[in-house]
Amino acid sequence: MIIKSVNPYSQAVIAEHEVLTNEQLTQKIELSEKAFKNWRNSTFQERADKMKKLANILRARKEELGLLITNEMGKILSEGVSEVEKSAGNCDFYADNAEQMLQDVYYDTPFKSMSVYDPSGAIFAVMPWNYPFWQVLRYAAPAVMAGNVTILKHASNVQGCAKAIENAFLEAGFPEGVFQQVTISLSQVESIIASDIVSGVTLTGSEMAGSSVASLAGKHIKKTVMELGGSDAFIVLDDADIEKAATIATQSRMLNAGQACICAKRFIVTEKIGDEFAHLFAQKINALNQGNPLQNEINMGPLAKLEFANTLSSQLEKSLQQGAKILVGGEQDKCNFQPTLIDFVDSNNIAFQEETFGPLATIIRAKDENDAIAIANNHRYGLASAIWTEDREKAYKLARRIEAGNVFVNSLVRSDSRIPFGGIKKSGYGRELSEIGIKEFMNMKSIIIE
Repeated sequence: MIIKSVNPYSQAVIAEHEVLTNEQLTQKIELSEKAFKNWRNSTFQERADKMKKLANILRARKEELGLLITNEMGKILSEGVSEVEKSAGNCDFYADNAEQMLQDVYYDTPFKSMSVYDPSGAIFAVMPWNYPFWQVLRYAAPAVMAGNVTILKHASNVQGCAKAIENAFLEAGFPEGVFQQVTISLSQVESIIASDIVSGVTLTGSEMAGSSVASLAGKHIKKTVMELGGSDAFIVLDDADIEKAATIATQSRMLNAGQACICAKRFIVTEKIGDEFAHLFAQKINALNQGNPLQNEINMGPLAKLEFANTLSSQLEKSLQQGAKILVGGEQDKCNFQPTLIDFVDSNNIAFQEETFGPLATIIRAKDENDAIAIANNHRYGLASAIWTEDREKAYKLARRIEAGNVFVNSLVRSDSRIPFGGIKKSGYGRELSEIGIKEFMNMKSIIIE
């Protein structure tokens, strides 16, 4: 079986990747088990030295690797380069902080008692195509620094990125089997999850993919961390800096051609400033240039696959039939989808109810701030949200009422190595990044000495 890599903009086949046979996959799993026996006993300094070298390799090749990202999934070149840089930064962060994060914890008891953090085995990762380097290094850097090993099943359209990451790990001096990517079919996933060496599963992807993989992991009693879909609320209140809010709204929705779980998707504005915000938002979206992702003047490339663009067109068409009004964009040419803004969306509209994975922004009008919070919470997803207001104290109180894993005030929603990241509801569970993230796949073992 062959998996073809297709350039989204040109539609040219740029590479072919052969799926592993079951025998080859078994050999990979056995190599992972062998590698873990040694890697778990390595020192933090040994791990950190290699992780720092990996970061340096990524930075040195950021242009080359950024181009690989662009060719495989279509984001503009500058975004691909920035993604590689951010991935390198995460390697540095965990190289510098993992040992301190995993220090023994002592308890106030009449006897000596403590918790220690032991590596647990191989972490099986199912990762998406939208950030093909960042999503991988986001979980892999802490997992490997903690003494675990990992097996990566990357999305089918970014197999070149998967192989480039594995090569970078090997070049940095990591032993064979510490980081492995496997080109496999969906039917082979359960055999990895079922293997004894796999202690946990992490997935970033759709709600459907998460449900399927979590079911298999539950069947085999393996811990999971799930980062799934999102329909993030971007709330703009009466006293907001509307110009700045519209600028960040455009960036948040249109970055990576709108293909991110944490892209703002539902722009909830109070009636008092609704028209002004809609006007500014439409102006800024209309100024974007969509096209060839390798050209400097282009702000947005194509969607990653034709099927994604077709799905978005269908959602847009139905949304307009349900009463939404189009302000900007709406045109599709193969994978190229023009940045689009629709207004007067309500909670019964498909653009409100479903995740729109592409450059389609929706404006929802709210009566006041309490109505805005109610609208934001009226959704199956709960990944992240943003609130725009000049009243910081009010923002804090409102942020506490929002049902999401992350809330940003007057800021672009983003992931940061220092801060836990993850969602609730159908957006998943568990956390990545920070000290919380590195402990997700550790064996926290209690030791009591009398």
